[in-house]
Amino acid sequence: MSGIGAVVRKELTIYFATPIFYLVGFCFLLLGGYFFYANLLYYSLLSFQGAQNPQLAALLTPQQMVFRPLFGTLAIVFLFLVPLITMRLLAEEKRSGTAELLFTYPLTDGAIILGKFLAALLVYLLLLAITVIYPLSLAPITRLDWGALASGYLGLILLGGACLALGLFASSLTENQIIAAVLAFAFLLLFWLIGWQQELGAAGWGGLFAALSLLEHFENLARGVVDTRDVVFYLSFIYFFLFLTQRQLESRRWRA
Repeated sequence: MSGIGAVVRKELTIYFATPIFYLVGFCFLLLGGYFFYANLLYYSLLSFQGAQNPQLAALLTPQQMVFRPLFGTLAIVFLFLVPLITMRLLAEEKRSGTAELLFTYPLTDGAIILGKFLAALLVYLLLLAITVIYPLSLAPITRLDWGALASGYLGLILLGGACLALGLFASSLTENQIIAAVLAFAFLLLFWLIGWQQELGAAGWGGLFAALSLLEHFENLARGVVDTRDVVFYLSFIYFFLFLTQRQLESRRWRA
């Protein structure tokens, strides 16, 4: 897997030189900041009411009132922004004709795919790291559950990796960036909402739909519960779609 670092550096250079990164970052942080402020304001209002009701006050914690809803909101915001991050990765290489040149380099398909995936993941982690300022700003004035916060961020990282792997696969299917973005969003929405079918599907299928849902596995982590089944699901999801992307690229040989 030599050459992964070179691919990562190349992709990061392109990300930071194009307006897409700054547009995605601006939208992500603007919406994240707004919902953090809204959750914090609502928590403050309820805390004043809780001062006269000890039972209500016991239920009001920053984790439940501010950060758990914020993690859910950031996950939904990222669902819309992933297609913008991944649409160019392979589709633009095909459209511009640089794909064939890239594949003549002494790099394996796996190294190219992993390098592009890691570059997109680093961009996502950079944006996510900025949001750590939210709990840090509250730490001096209230008591925080750092374990639950770490679980929530772990959920966002795993969810982000899964979404990026799926977006990269969508980008490998076409030469058109817009089509790649639409495909990525459609796939992500499918895996986000599929868990809702567990209440409507036939007996025995509900568990399968829930097991495939990105949302169902995220909820445990967002509320501070680290279940190894959720971690294994996200890692398997990432591996599966990176594997499909590699098979898609390899298919060019027998189609040529």
